[in-house]
Amino acid sequence: MSWRELLITVLAGALQGLLEWLPVSSQGNLSIFLSLAGESPEVAVQLSLFLQLGTTLSAAVYYREDIGRAIADAPGWRPREAFEGNNAETTFVVVATAMTGLVGIPIYVLLMDVASELTGGAFVAVIGVLLVITGILQQTSSAVGLGNRELPTLLDAVFVGALQGFSILPGVSRSGTTTSALLFRGYDGPSAFRLSFLLSIPAGIGAGVLTAVDAGGLPAVGPTAAAGALVASVVVGYAAIDALLRIVERVPFWAICYGLGGLAIVGGGLATLV
Repeated sequence: MSWRELLITVLAGALQGLLEWLPVSSQGNLSIFLSLAGESPEVAVQLSLFLQLGTTLSAAVYYREDIGRAIADAPGWRPREAFEGNNAETTFVVVATAMTGLVGIPIYVLLMDVASELTGGAFVAVIGVLLVITGILQQTSSAVGLGNRELPTLLDAVFVGALQGFSILPGVSRSGTTTSALLFRGYDGPSAFRLSFLLSIPAGIGAGVLTAVDAGGLPAVGPTAAAGALVASVVVGYAAIDALLRIVERVPFWAICYGLGGLAIVGGGLATLV
């Protein structure tokens, strides 16, 4: 392991901890950072997915009371009351996570085949296009009147979970996509963000496990570098989550998606031509 590799991976972990809570693609921006740092597109995708384990731990600690309540209520869960009262959120997370796997795993298999064939510049440009699409989704959802839906439904779980499956593509924001979908379904801003971040916990675990299985272990970096990156993502993620959750209620992040996406398209195109 070189000091350069350790520095790059720790910086990647810190970026993951900061960007995961924003409705811009942490995975896409990490992939851009790692590609520009000289990593192959395939390694960039694997490491960015692996680092979601760190922010998953941050979210689990942050929402520990919600998780504890769901575990305590589990013995009383009944199918006929699945989307009623305290059961509704737990059922929503379980069903949505299952839908994410059904949609996301085939996309991941295809993604890794495509990513291994792309040059670094082309990969960055593709990420830019996906970031712009995320921005369009964000801007469109912000024009929709916020509703007052309180309890999630089966349709919400299937719809949001399926859309979350597409966020395995680098450049497609998981939090941005799921939050926008929940806004469309009639939830107000705070409720949409809360449900979205609860969903990030099983999604992050799944992404990390999928990466480990596919790569035969840790991503293609040294174990010390991988551990350092993971610790950085946990520490920065926990420190940032509360402040960033306040910011996302006020800042138009679709504009950030447009800016980052445009820069990625231009930069990736120039890199391909050189």
